Amino acid sequence: MNPYFIDEPAVISFSGGRSSAFMLHKILEAHEYKLPDYIEVIFANTGKEMPQTLKFVDDISKHWGVNIVWLEYTGKKQFCEVTYQTASRNGEPFSQLIDDRVYLPNMMARFCTSELKVLTIERYMGGTDFLTVVGIRADEPRRAAKMREKDNYSVPMADDGITEDDIKSFWETNKFDLAMPPAGVNTLSNCDLCYLKGYKIKQSIVEHDPSLADWWIGQENKMNARFRSDQPSYERMKIIASDQGQLFDFDDESVSCFCGD
Repeated sequence: MNPYFIDEPAVISFSGGRSSAFMLHKILEAHEYKLPDYIEVIFANTGKEMPQTLKFVDDISKHWGVNIVWLEYTGKKQFCEVTYQTASRNGEPFSQLIDDRVYLPNMMARFCTSELKVLTIERYMGGTDFLTVVGIRADEPRRAAKMREKDNYSVPMADDGITEDDIKSFWETNKFDLAMPPAGVNTLSNCDLCYLKGYKIKQSIVEHDPSLADWWIGQENKMNARFRSDQPSYERMKIIASDQGQLFDFDDESVSCFCGD
C-alpha cells in the first residue's frame, strides 16, 4: 500500500520545512493532486518562524494549489485562523502563551510545542478523531519510533525509507524552494532561536544576526528567568557575539521536538 495514501480523517502537520513539504507533495501525488475533504493541511504559526518559512508555506499553497490552514494560539484554549498576510511575525502567540502560564517553557516543561501546535490543531479540529501525519524521515529513527508509539500518528516518509538526501534531490529539481540553507546546515528552521537548539548553534545564529536574540531576551527579562539554566542567557549570547565575534561552529546538541523540518 502507498504510505502516502490516506483513507481516514487526517491532519497533515505542516511545519514549513522542506521535509514536511516533500511529504505533502507525495500525499498530493497519491491523491492525484486533489486532497479529499477529510484531509486538512495545517501550519501552526508561533510568530517566531523565519520570514522565509512563512513565504515558503505561502508558495506551497500557490504553486501546488493546496489549501493550507494557518492557525495561531491567542490565549488559554483559544486560537484564530490567519493568513500569510496577517500572520504574526514578532512572536505574539508565543509571548501570549508565556503570559498565560506565567513562566517560561524549559527542558522539563516544553509546553510551547503542545500549546502552540498540537493542542491548537486539536482545538481547531473540534474534538473529532483524526490521524496526525508528520514529516519525519527514515534517517531520524528515534523521532520516528516515538511517533509510532503514539495513537493516531503516521510517519509515511520514515515508512517509505526517505532520507535527507532524497529531500535534497527533490528540491534541487523543483521550480521553487525554501530560501534557507539545506537541512544539514539550516539551524534557522522552526523557531529561530528555539531553546532546544544546541548552545553553539544558537550562538552562531546570534553572531550572524544579533537582533534575533531580542525577543528571547525580552521574555527572559519579563519572567526574570531563563529558558535553559544550563546555557548562557540570550542576553549573554548577544554580548558574547558583539564582543568576541564568531568563535563557535555548529554542533549537534539540539533536542528534537514535534515541530519537525
